[in-house]
Amino acid sequence: MPRTARREGDEPVTALWPARPARPAEHRTATGHLCGPHRGRGRLVGRGAEMGRITAALAAARSGQGGALFVTGEPGVGKTRLATAALAAAASADMITVRGRASTVGPTVPYRPLVEALLLLARAGLLPAPEELDGYGPVMARLLSDTPDTAGRDTSHITVAETMLRLLTAVGRQRGCLLVLDDLHDADAGTLAVVEYLLDNIGQQPAVLLLVAGHAPRAAAELARRARQREAAQILDLTPLSPFDVRLLVAAELGAAPAEVCPELLHRAVTDGAGIPFVVKELVHDHADHPVHHGDRTPPVPATVADDVRRRTAPLGPLGTEFLGTAALFGRRFPLPVLEHAIGADPTALSEVLRAALASCLITPDGPGTQWYTFHYPLAAEALLTDLGPGQRARHARRAAHALARLHPGLPGAWRAHAARLHEHAGETREAVRLYCEAAQRAMDEGALERALDLLTRAHPLLEPGTAPELHATVLELLLDAAARSGRLDRLPTPPAAGHAVPAARRAGIHARLSGIATLAGRPAEALRHLDTARALLPGRPADGDPARVDLAAAHAELGRPAPDRLHTAARLARRAGDAARGDDRPDTACEALLLLGRLARRQDEPAATAHFKRARAIALAHRLPVPRTAAEVQLAITEAAHDDRPGRLEQARQEAHRWGLLPLAHEAGFALAIERIRRGAHDDARDGIIEGTAEASRLGLGRSLAMLRLADAVRYAHQGRRTEMRAALERLEPHLDAAPGLRPMAYGLARAFCSLLEERRDAAEQELAQALAHDTENPAAEDFGRHGLALLLGVLAGRLGRGHCAGIAEAGAEGTRWNRQFAGLAHAVLLGREGHHEQATAAADRALAAAGPYPLARRLCLRLVAGPAYEDGWGTPVEWLREAEEYFHGAGLHPVAAASRARLRGMGAPVRQRRTGTEQVPAHLRRSGITVREFEVARLVAERISNKDIAGRLHISPRTVEKHVANVLHKTGHPNRRAFATAARDLAAPA
Repeated sequence: MPRTARREGDEPVTALWPARPARPAEHRTATGHLCGPHRGRGRLVGRGAEMGRITAALAAARSGQGGALFVTGEPGVGKTRLATAALAAAASADMITVRGRASTVGPTVPYRPLVEALLLLARAGLLPAPEELDGYGPVMARLLSDTPDTAGRDTSHITVAETMLRLLTAVGRQRGCLLVLDDLHDADAGTLAVVEYLLDNIGQQPAVLLLVAGHAPRAAAELARRARQREAAQILDLTPLSPFDVRLLVAAELGAAPAEVCPELLHRAVTDGAGIPFVVKELVHDHADHPVHHGDRTPPVPATVADDVRRRTAPLGPLGTEFLGTAALFGRRFPLPVLEHAIGADPTALSEVLRAALASCLITPDGPGTQWYTFHYPLAAEALLTDLGPGQRARHARRAAHALARLHPGLPGAWRAHAARLHEHAGETREAVRLYCEAAQRAMDEGALERALDLLTRAHPLLEPGTAPELHATVLELLLDAAARSGRLDRLPTPPAAGHAVPAARRAGIHARLSGIATLAGRPAEALRHLDTARALLPGRPADGDPARVDLAAAHAELGRPAPDRLHTAARLARRAGDAARGDDRPDTACEALLLLGRLARRQDEPAATAHFKRARAIALAHRLPVPRTAAEVQLAITEAAHDDRPGRLEQARQEAHRWGLLPLAHEAGFALAIERIRRGAHDDARDGIIEGTAEASRLGLGRSLAMLRLADAVRYAHQGRRTEMRAALERLEPHLDAAPGLRPMAYGLARAFCSLLEERRDAAEQELAQALAHDTENPAAEDFGRHGLALLLGVLAGRLGRGHCAGIAEAGAEGTRWNRQFAGLAHAVLLGREGHHEQATAAADRALAAAGPYPLARRLCLRLVAGPAYEDGWGTPVEWLREAEEYFHGAGLHPVAAASRARLRGMGAPVRQRRTGTEQVPAHLRRSGITVREFEVARLVAERISNKDIAGRLHISPRTVEKHVANVLHKTGHPNRRAFATAARDLAAPA
């Protein structure tokens, strides 16, 4: 007699197999909720849209509306993983879940995936009683018998299909059912016939069919196509993961945050994994056994990936293996006509091999209507190459190289790089190096720096002691130039040195380039050592040398040398380099010299700087040099951003530099853009750009870029009044300041002084600006740090600076930036007011405040600073200004300067709005004692042992009011006197 298995909350069901004890509702699954295929699975990545459609179908099935979904895609794309996630989702919704899989292993079993699903239900005690199937119980019994072949022959497909339909209806009657049939591309014809019947009749049943099939042109793919046409099923065609999702998948596999993952592993997973989850996961697992280190040329292909490639290659036969092996010699992409000529096989046989290779999903056409094909992921080509023996690889490569030369005489365009690769595989290293250098030079002329680096990093390991010295020098020169322009210092070999056989003049140029690399990396001492070596190799500046290159490297290195005259020395060297470059007809070096001259001149003589940049751009355009043209556009955009309402052109220039792979240039633009965004109040945009640039500069070892971006981070915190975070950012900057001494005055002027003003510590701000000026005298900054703006205004307000200082600024033209015009213009207005020119002062203030329009924080700070003198001297609208400032600062949470604005308004006799916010700043234990916000402000200053008179001046209240607040604080906290309170409350003192 069949036994009845009861489940809590369910009607009794009769099982044909002995039932197991009743289980909780969360275990109502034939696949095993806890110990089945779900165990060990990380979270599903990048398939949110597909899971949304599956979840919707499951919800509909629980309401009696069934449906079907096909999950398709290439091997390894995650079809089975998505099916597993669907099973977990259904089980968590208390649905019955069951799974079956087709297979080609062993003899053919009719209806194999269906029989497997029935057996799983039987083992779980979830099969319905035969009478529930209305006469189809015996069919189910025959399917589960020991003679499935007999059942397959004696029972029609439609009968089996109707049996499965009724079974799904019975099983899913209470809460719905999910049936997953995996690997349908391997299913027998009977199974596919049953599936087709189920597709047409599942709609009114409480069940969902999830059908997993590959892209191979088999009956299952045709079934999916027909189901889509007649809307019998949804098609979830899985595509490779995006780079972002690949990073998330790597982190999920490691159980870590993406920021904690090894950068080399992330890079390899994104580039070599091609978005295929199977490949990405195997790379992650293989990394533990074979970590990727800097300098590793080709990490090994994971064994599981190589085995998968072999498995898919084997059915193609010897001709297919030769075809794919020869294709792999070209890399990921290969030209079909060259392979046809190289192999020389019968065209019909080759066509059959090509179709089979496409069906295996190893290769795919590289765009419509082309004769190029590509491997689905780079590791497939690497695995095929690894399987070629040395002799076989050389033979294939020589035949392919000869075919390429016959089809494309002279090797135009990109064919030269392909020829170089083939000669390398053939063991003909000298010819390979020569062709690599020619292809790399062409790539650099076109601005394709990443491609040039790829070629040169293949050429460099081929250099041998017997390599011609001139060829050796050419490889190093091109490699260093490409690395310096792109900032990809991680691509450089260690050490990239030239042998003594290389001519002295060429060695001098190489050391000059190494000096530039050291400057980029923030290693000034190393840069100077290379310069000394270069100069020693060029006694008397020989005509066959490259003195312009040496002078230009010296000019860049000078910027990292602490000295008062370093900017003048750098400009002199840059001018000399430019003159020599023009005399030698070296337009690229001439452009680089002009760009440096423009950067050095921008702070003191902006028109001259703009002229240098435009001249460099004209030379670059005339000689079709994309890299210096882009650099000139970036510098012009930086200059223009200081005058525009919106820095849109600067963002476009930064993006263009990034597209060209000019990372140091992109970081320079990113720094300027971050400062502009901070000044305009776009702190989130600035933060995102700083984080991205800092991570990239840190990964690549670009010390100079890293220093600039760390400074920008400190400025960002300073402009929000967040002193603690600003100090932490400045501490991160400190190790880089020796290599970038010009940033030190900017750290004081742009960050510390501004933060002090927001804390109403004007004396501290003036001291910090004085410190900035002192550092600038010792080591001049190439960029403005407030000398011609904020420092000028504070000096005028303090009475230290007068009309002569403003005139000097105007003559130099340094107040031309919009940021400086607001401060310089208000300084001029204050002086006019003191001189009794009230209308002129008001007009000057209006112009200055119009310039301050894009800068919300600086505008209100200016209003706060000049309202007092304006009120005292009778010009402008100081009460309106202070109201605007107080409203802004209160909303921004900048309470000290907001309070100062309110106090100043009271002093002018104007009504002041009461503010009751700010209690969150009072520590909890003081709030419990009843300390108010104002009392807390006083208590912090008492903890600093500041006198009542100074507290009154700091908070803009009367000394009598201070006495009252101090008495309240002592009474509420239970301290007998100020000294006892200050000793007990040292942690309340405001940070210095």
